[in-house]
Amino acid sequence: MYKTKVKIEGMMCPMCESHVNDTIRKSFPEAKKVKSSHTKNETIIISEKEYTKEQLSEILDPTGYKVISAESAPYDNKLISLFR
Repeated sequence: MYKTKVKIEGMMCPMCESHVNDTIRKSFPEAKKVKSSHTKNETIIISEKEYTKEQLSEILDPTGYKVISAESAPYDNKLISLFR
């Protein structure tokens, strides 16, 4: 599992968070968890694979949000592991 932290410009409200989350989930159905914060200008993705800034920019830029950075790191959540 990987945790990808994405810095995003352009989220202004909870509806923006929802729009970003929905776009990521539709484009990357293997993502286990997606959570955005417009106050932190970031999205956290928990998934079985890493995502690059380029991959995320390709899906989010057309929606009006700008990906500033994306960093992935191994992630081990014992609770998620129980359900695999």
